[in-house]
Amino acid sequence: MVTSIFRIPANVPGTSADGFVLESGNILPGFHLAYTTYGQLNTAKDNVVWVFHALTANSDPAEWWPGLIGEDKLFDPAVYFIICVNMPGSCYGSIGPLDIDPATGEPYYHNFPFFTTRDMVRAYRLLKDALGIRKIQVGIGGSMGGQQLLEWAIEEPELFKHIIPIATNAVHSAWGRAFNASQRHAIEADATWKQKSPAAGLSGLSVARGIALISYRHYGTYAASQAELNDDCIENFRSESYQRYQGEKLVTRFNAFSYYFLSKSMDAHHVGRKRAGVQQALAGITARTLVISISTDILFPPEEQELLAASIPGAVCYPITSDYGHDGFLLEYVQLEKLISGFIADKKESIYSLPRQFLSVS
Repeated sequence: MVTSIFRIPANVPGTSADGFVLESGNILPGFHLAYTTYGQLNTAKDNVVWVFHALTANSDPAEWWPGLIGEDKLFDPAVYFIICVNMPGSCYGSIGPLDIDPATGEPYYHNFPFFTTRDMVRAYRLLKDALGIRKIQVGIGGSMGGQQLLEWAIEEPELFKHIIPIATNAVHSAWGRAFNASQRHAIEADATWKQKSPAAGLSGLSVARGIALISYRHYGTYAASQAELNDDCIENFRSESYQRYQGEKLVTRFNAFSYYFLSKSMDAHHVGRKRAGVQQALAGITARTLVISISTDILFPPEEQELLAASIPGAVCYPITSDYGHDGFLLEYVQLEKLISGFIADKKESIYSLPRQFLSVS
């Protein structure tokens, strides 16, 4: 494993004379990306697996997807050059709200110029070019990671051989945006939020994480793991303490500014923006595409993945079963490994012979 920093100065190819132009109109004179790699890039520079992480993860996919990435796993560094970039706006090495704004000499804090998912992949393209990558064998990502993957497969369709968007969508839904807005409102309600301090808004962040967790999980998840063991209990329920624990856990590793702006990045996701609509944008994808949905996902429900499969030429959609709701994309290693390995190897008996009600092929 190697973790590196890629610094993008002004006037590099792919930027304007003034710097890197964001969809918002903000211009960055330069910025940096943190990325992690496993394995070696081959001579042809085409043995690449590009992994896109979700909202609060980092650039080390073997840490949060250990069932899929590592020695003797589906994506083995002995075979592939595996790369994952930390999203701009995060707090794990790439440019973020706690970094110094060159215009003021002070941290960005509330004035951070957030990146849309499209801005993110345009930044990654600069890194791709710097590394000399010619072809990405597999692009894979779930949730917000899948949103970035779709954006890139549209922006540069000839780059990808296979793409595997999991539990994601073409446009972030009103439902998803409402969840994110409620989380930002919780942060804004924290009396410390307006302070210019890395510790600002942390109590609000804890509450926000509890709101998010409800959307990540499922009714059955809580029923199975947080139901009361004592029928006489009338307060201090297990589910209440679990929500508090999960919020406090995130506060120890994240900051409210990054969470706030990354949620705005997700809300802005819309592959059809300035591309004549969603259908036309998705129709431009040329990679072999396996779309995976989670049967119990309430945040990115299966109909959103069915839309992707119906709109991307030749795509196939398969729903996996899970008791974990949206978080199933991180936890259902066995199902994912079997499905993805068959798809990459083009073993039709592992996908295409499944009952037709489980498939959606354009």
